[in-house]
Amino acid sequence: MSQRQEEESAPATHSLASPSRRAVLGLGGAMLAAGFGASRALAADRSGAPAPAAPGVRFNLAASGTRLIHRRALHHATVMQSFAFDETHRHIYALQVIPSGVQLPGESRAYRQSERHYAGDLCLNRLSMSGESLGRMYLKGFSHGTAMAVDSSQSSGTSGVTLWVESDANPASGNARAIGRFPYAENTVLHSTDRRVTVYRPQPGSTANSVALDLTNRRLLLRYVLSGRRRFALYDLDTFATGRFLPQADVAQPDLNLGLPFQGMALHGDYVYQLMGSGRESTGQDNTVLLHCIDTRTGRVVQKHRTRVGYELTHREPEGLAVLHGTGSQEPRLCMGLASGPPGGRRFSVYGLPAL
Repeated sequence: MSQRQEEESAPATHSLASPSRRAVLGLGGAMLAAGFGASRALAADRSGAPAPAAPGVRFNLAASGTRLIHRRALHHATVMQSFAFDETHRHIYALQVIPSGVQLPGESRAYRQSERHYAGDLCLNRLSMSGESLGRMYLKGFSHGTAMAVDSSQSSGTSGVTLWVESDANPASGNARAIGRFPYAENTVLHSTDRRVTVYRPQPGSTANSVALDLTNRRLLLRYVLSGRRRFALYDLDTFATGRFLPQADVAQPDLNLGLPFQGMALHGDYVYQLMGSGRESTGQDNTVLLHCIDTRTGRVVQKHRTRVGYELTHREPEGLAVLHGTGSQEPRLCMGLASGPPGGRRFSVYGLPAL
């Protein structure tokens, strides 16, 4: 997204259909398969749980990539910020900033997009695996939505689907000072201070908090900024969920000197994947979209690649990383989101990179 700043809430929830405030609770993770070309084969497998992920398996960042979703629209015309996959129910969840002119239930007026940016207000879209809009809820006081995760392992339908996102937006910047966990509740408005949001502060005093999950290995990845240092920390998910923060690893975020915006992250086994880059004004222009693979055991960058995936897209702004595990004999993929289209008419595409 164009306005991400690296630095550091406000009040309650309301139903879009009625004033009742509802939501749910659990944990958060990942999933996808979709409607173009090779993605149809992915969509055909409905057998269930993700295949086990060996800690040493990693993705090929230099691969040309397979287009899984092509130029689909979210509920609003703003860019997709991040996305995550619910492989159990075959849904995608995607975050976007609320645009100007929207007045939510309980609000006294409509706000400008810049106000929403600093307040940390987001629209959470629920999509089919081909990118079709199925539903939504709104989040207030959370953050920019740089990364997210979904956990549907304890759910029945959309009831019990739990999301992990950035939380407690600093009103001076919109950046997150915590991680929030909450249940998906369609057609509602949820504030980060609501009691249905479980708030975690694993690095007190930090900002720019982001989260990703590896449900297969029951691990949580935290990205944070503290004392000017940008770091990735790895935790046992179940221990973290109890409020005990015992990092298994803590490594530096690489290539900060390049000045590229941080646009997403994913965790798979022992490897952290980082997405950096910005959009372009026209198709003829070049723009840098950079992928990193970092070994959490050593902190070393084991692969770095300036990808040309989706090069034909207009704007081509990188927006989000997530792992599609697949089922049965399917191989996992690292999926990258790209925004395209003109301002006021943004679309999103998703491309998958294979394992080595």
